[in-house]
Amino acid sequence: MQTINWRDHIHSDPEILLGKPIVKGTRISVELILELFTNGWSFEQLLESYPTITETDIRAVFSYLKVCISEELKKQE
Repeated sequence: MQTINWRDHIHSDPEILLGKPIVKGTRISVELILELFTNGWSFEQLLESYPTITETDIRAVFSYLKVCISEELKKQE
């Protein structure tokens, strides 16, 4: 299994969507992708509806989320 470096795919810029993390080269936020999955969307539906992102971009969202959760848990220790 190949490890994804989320930094290659996820970017945050205060000039784009108020600094929300987005898929690089798009205005598609990590938050939107997670919300769509929460609402039952599949990988295929995301890729069809947002052709500017790739499966690797979507997997990078989850890699980014994992890091965020790990960092938050460390703060609580």
